Formats: sequence, structure tokens, C-alpha cells
Amino acid sequence: MREFQNSHISKDKKKPKVTILQAFKTIIWPRRGLVFVGLILIFFNRVAGLILPWKSKTLLDDVVPSKDMGQLYELLIIVGSAILIQATTSFLLTRVLSVQAQFLISELRAQVQKKVLSLPISFFDNTKSGALVSRIMSDVEGVRNLIGTGLVQLVGGIFTAIVSVVLLIDINGWMTLFVLIPITLFGIVALKAFKYIRPIFRKRGVINAEVKGRLTETLAGVRVIKGFGAEEQESKVFEEGVDRLFQNVKKSLTATALMTSSSTFLLAGIASTGIMGIGGYYMMEGTMTAGQFLSFTMYLAFMIAPIVQMSNIGSQLTEALAGLDRTEELMNMEPEEDQKNRTIKLENMRGDIIFDNVSFSYEEGKEVLHNISFRASSGTVTALVGSSGSGKSTIAGLSATFLNPESGLITIDSHDISKVNLSSYRRNLGVVLQDEFLFEGTIKENILFPRPDANEDQLQRAVKAAYVNEFTDRFDDGLDTLIGERGVKLSGGQRQRIAIARAILADPKIIILDEATSNLDTESEALIQKSLNELMKGRTTFVIAHRLSTIKKADQILVIESGGIAERGTHEELIQAEGRYFDLYTYQARI
Repeated sequence: MREFQNSHISKDKKKPKVTILQAFKTIIWPRRGLVFVGLILIFFNRVAGLILPWKSKTLLDDVVPSKDMGQLYELLIIVGSAILIQATTSFLLTRVLSVQAQFLISELRAQVQKKVLSLPISFFDNTKSGALVSRIMSDVEGVRNLIGTGLVQLVGGIFTAIVSVVLLIDINGWMTLFVLIPITLFGIVALKAFKYIRPIFRKRGVINAEVKGRLTETLAGVRVIKGFGAEEQESKVFEEGVDRLFQNVKKSLTATALMTSSSTFLLAGIASTGIMGIGGYYMMEGTMTAGQFLSFTMYLAFMIAPIVQMSNIGSQLTEALAGLDRTEELMNMEPEEDQKNRTIKLENMRGDIIFDNVSFSYEEGKEVLHNISFRASSGTVTALVGSSGSGKSTIAGLSATFLNPESGLITIDSHDISKVNLSSYRRNLGVVLQDEFLFEGTIKENILFPRPDANEDQLQRAVKAAYVNEFTDRFDDGLDTLIGERGVKLSGGQRQRIAIARAILADPKIIILDEATSNLDTESEALIQKSLNELMKGRTTFVIAHRLSTIKKADQILVIESGGIAERGTHEELIQAEGRYFDLYTYQARI
């Protein structure tokens, strides 16, 4: 699967298709040793299975007429041993290949998850998290049929069918020829059905991801749903998604049912009925013994059974390839970290950031930033103010390398930020957002997130600096208190203080505070402002704030309006200018 990441991406609009050859090269061939063991086991398993029909002829034609008890015991030992070999090899096949297949699934899930995390922020902005969960967890499951018992059973089935045909011809060539006609017709029907099913399986993956994505959103937003009494509305949306999934499954079941019915009619019906008539005629003519007829019918079953089994395995392999189609799409996506161009690794970063004529647009032809130029010197505080949608968060996103400028240049310590290794940059970056995300677990685990190896003293310093201890001291479990999904058991101010403690522990050179105090009451804001002042010392800081009272001490304030810098200067300079900043500040002061 790693090779899929480096494969050529077609420039046309057709979705990629994983071929059997690709799957063989990337998944099967690297595990050829294990597959070879499986093939040896299936060989012995199928040869042992042929012993019973072979010895059945001997029983009826030789042992019973001669009443030879010694030969009967010998025959029973041979048949019993063959059955034991079948059972043993079947167990080993499941133990060796099925376990390896599950291991491969876990490996691929880890690879796909790693790939997804390497993709740019814009990808996540346009993709539901639930849909991604489905693609990571479900799409790769089909590979168990490639490296597991499915593929080996397919090879074993082909081997058994070929050997059975040879033995059938040896018993009676005309009867064998008659049987091959309905088998050929069944093969044609099966091939057409597989071609029809693959797009259905592929579409199923898309629908499944959409339905799971919506369900994930529903469960995450259950408070909003209940708050607006929208349970019935959400249930209807989910029911519609589930129905789409049902309609897709119904289509594939129709094709599968066609194959099953064809096998019943052509193989079990026409073939068996014809053999009964032809065999009965030959036995009445005396040209075939009862033992030969029994042996023929048993060999026929050994030939037909794997053919039917192969059709089922073929469906599984088709489903596996459809899942790999969707996985390949993800693996082919360009990662955020451009290894070829981002070659500069920052050492001893100062944090001097310059925007030079930077423009940016989320959609082609709709610019949201126009020729932005400013310098955020190392250790200074740059405040971004302005109305909602003016472009403040976009500037912060560009500073964090979450976005890339459409034109112009951003530099960090005189290096073009588009050429800088992202890992080396983001190790020195701390971000505190307006709606800060906390992971399910304890308060301590969330604070330690950027530095899991931090010692107790470092942890306590961060806790006290952000005044987290002001509320955790009242909890029975203190820092080990479980906070629930997204910190649902805490207030907005408590969550924000944990987020700030996390940033303090990370000890970054550059800090981006996006409305970091917006969710706080007046008392909490006063506490946090003290900790933020301590955090910002000696660090390049970007502050996005609606509360202008919190940015009076900023080294520079940029007033952003309609994607451009309308004003710039210190608080005192902008007040004296009596422009847009003056209007905003005096309006808030009156409130």
C-alpha cells in the first residue's frame, strides 16, 4: 500500500482503480513467503479431500464384492488420515493467514491514519470527520480477502477443479464434456456480475462514509439538537442515508442472487440431472460400474463446489478492490509537508515574521486578503482587530502555516516560510483558539499533550501560571479529573485555562491567541490576562481580540477591514488618530 502513495495520479477526472496486478505487487508479493505457506497447506488440504471419492470407488467395486475385511480396515485408515489432514491444514490456514490478514488491516489503518494527518487543514475543512473515520476503519478491511484465506482458497479451488476435471475425464469423457457446458455458461454470468458489482461496492463506501459522518455530527451536537427540538429532523436525515445504503446493498444482492441462482440452475440442476440420466444409461448398458458412478458424482461435487466458492470469493475480492480504490485516493493526495521544497530546518528560532504583499483566497477569484504587509519582530505582540470576516483569522492561519499565501512572501527569521520544514517550525508554535479543543481524558493528560515527557515541576508551573489550580483544587480528583468528550464537564473558562496551560507547557517561540479570553467571565479573564502576559514575554505573539481592552499593551495593532490593513500603530497612536480603531474602542467603552 505504501507504493500507492507514490503512484502516478491520473490527470483526468476518472477515479483511480486498483487492478489485481497493483494489489499483487503492493500487498501480496511483499508477503509471498506467507502466501507460499498457505498455498502448500491448501494443496495438501485439497489432495486429502480427493481421497474420499477415490476410495469410495474402491469400496463399492473391490472391497464389498470381495468381503475383504483387511482391505476395509486399510481403506478406513487412509480415509480417516485424509480427513485429519484436511482438518489440520484448515486450522493452520485460518491460524496463519487470517491472523496475518488482520495484522495487515491494522498496519494499513495506521498508514492511512498517518497519511490523513499529513494532509493540509483545507482538506479537513471540506471533509466530515465521521467520513474519514469510516475510510480509515472500513475501507481497508477487504484486504483480508487478498492476503487471508480468500485468495489461497481461490487458488485451491482452481487446483481442485482442474484435478477433478482430469479425474472425471478418466472415468467418462462424454459425461465430463456434458458437465463443462453449464459450467462455462455460469462462468460467463459470473464475470458479467463482477463487472457490475464493483462500482456498486465503491459507491457503498462513499455512502457509508457519508452516513457515518452525519451520525458522528449528530452525536457530537446532541445538545444543539435537543435545544432546538430537532430530534425528528435529524432522525429523518439519518433514515434517508440508511435507505440510500439499503438501496445500494439491494443492488449488489441482486447481482449476487443472480450468480447463486445461476449456479443452482446450471450446476446443481442441469449438470446433476444430466449426469443422473447419462450415468443411469451407462450403468444399465454395463459400461459403468456403481463405484465409478459414485466416484464420478463425488468428483463432480468437488469440481462444482470450488467453482461456486470461487464466485463468492470473487465477490469478496471485488469488494476488497473497491475499498482499495478509495484508500488509494487518500494515499495519492499531496501531503502538507512538501519534502522536496520544504528543506529548511529551523535551529534556534528567533520568531521574526514578515508578511510582504501577501494575498490569499479560499475560492478562486474571491480574495479575502489583499497585499498584506507588516513585520512581527521577535518577542513582540501584534494584535489583529476588526469586524468579523475581515481576515484576522486568515492572517493567523497563514502565520501558523495552516494556509499558504496565493501571492506575496511570508518569512520566518529571513527564511521563506514555504521552504521551511513544517515540523521544525511547529515545534516552536503554540496556538490557543476561541473554541479550544480538549481530548477526552483527564485534565493532566490534556495539559501534558504537547510534552508527554514533562516532569512534575514543569506541569505544576504551567498549572499555576494559567490558574488551573484555582478550580482543580476544588475537585476530588484534582488534575486527574475526567473531563468528558471535548471537556463537556467543564465551563468555558475552565476549558480555556487548560488550553493556555497546555500552551505554556509547550514553551513555544511563537504564540497565536485567537479570541483566547472570549469565553471567560470577568474574574477568569483577569486571571488569564495575568498568565497570558507572563506567557507572551520574549515570544512573538499574535493576538486576535474583540475586547480591545485586552490589547492596550500590544507593540503594534493592525486594524483589518475587508481583507486589508486599514490602520496600524500602538493603542495610543490609534486613539490619537481617531480613525476606525478609535470608533471601535470608544463604542466598546460605552458598552
